Amino acid sequence: MSETEEGRGGVNRVEAFSDGVIAIIITIMVLEMKAPEEHGLEHLWAMWPIFIAYVLSYAYVAIYWVNHHRLFAHAARISNALLWANIALLFTLSLVPFATAYLGEQHFSHDATLVYMCVMMLPSFAYVWLQSVIRRTGRQDAAAQDYHQHSLRKGMVASAIYASGIALTFVSPWAGLACAALVAILWFLPKGPIDALFGG
Repeated sequence: MSETEEGRGGVNRVEAFSDGVIAIIITIMVLEMKAPEEHGLEHLWAMWPIFIAYVLSYAYVAIYWVNHHRLFAHAARISNALLWANIALLFTLSLVPFATAYLGEQHFSHDATLVYMCVMMLPSFAYVWLQSVIRRTGRQDAAAQDYHQHSLRKGMVASAIYASGIALTFVSPWAGLACAALVAILWFLPKGPIDALFGG
């Protein structure tokens, strides 16, 4: 298939589709949080691993939605590469509800944490592909270049923390999850600290 020549209208359509898929992913995650049938707060308290896994995953999906929205502000047209990179990102994010449910149900066991960390790292690879496409085919002004440089810095640091988290999971599941939480905090931080770290 040849690349399309759709402009901002096509970009908006892809972004709207992505918003819908991400909304479904969040809905699936919350539906996995089944209320206990037994009476008593102790049965509700017993669900804390499921709730913590949900909160962490919700933060991740929210971060990807925010960054996806900001990234598409710099897209100028639709190409096959952009479409497939975006589909790849959505596919990797669609695995998050399963990994989240597995992590919570298994009470942060070693194997469940390892699966969770690996699943969490997959969207980062897909996002790098998507960003490289938009950086090449999208806006080329100074603001766009500044955004890409800043985002790529954070992406490199986040990937390194993810990789460390996967390795640390073999030592302690909580150490691996701490790295996952650190990545979320990293993306919530303003521009300054990471850019200062890399001299940007």
